Amino acid sequence: MIQWFLNEKQFIPDDHKPTFFDIDFDALKQKGIKALLIDIDNTLIPYDQTLPSEALHRKFRQLKAEGFFIVLISNNHKPRIAHFSSALKLPFIYGAKKPMKRGFKKALKLLNTEKDNVMVIGDQLMTDVFGAKRMDLKVLWLKPIKKKTEKWYTKINRHLEKKMLGKIKRKHPEIYDNLNLGDR
Repeated sequence: MIQWFLNEKQFIPDDHKPTFFDIDFDALKQKGIKALLIDIDNTLIPYDQTLPSEALHRKFRQLKAEGFFIVLISNNHKPRIAHFSSALKLPFIYGAKKPMKRGFKKALKLLNTEKDNVMVIGDQLMTDVFGAKRMDLKVLWLKPIKKKTEKWYTKINRHLEKKMLGKIKRKHPEIYDNLNLGDR
């Protein structure tokens, strides 16, 4: 029902990839992206894990060495996010309340860069994509890592997400197909 009242264009990501490791960061850099706002839960790790894998450690060391500025941004609570972020030695925003603008504004202040240079990366259409679009930021949408461990409120978002994807498919079939949005 909510999908009837919202403009579906605010839910269309700029790109869509299966996993964080499928992102072509060199291509992002060539497009002028210098800063990354990255969700944690089901974007980088499933809800039933607390620390980054060795592969994530390597990837983040590489991204930092390549000059990317990174802030982790999550709706989750401080203890979980601080524990994960400290392992990667990255700044973070917890309790961001995405899709509201407050958390994104805090993260942008930490980055101290122009919006055009920022890419948001997350797994939820209703929080990460919608929030980024509300802030006029680019967004790359990932498939969730492990839906089975999601919280009840995320499962509600997934239901709304499915409805919104149907609306995008009906109104913008070419974009839907080009971004492989049905591959969820």
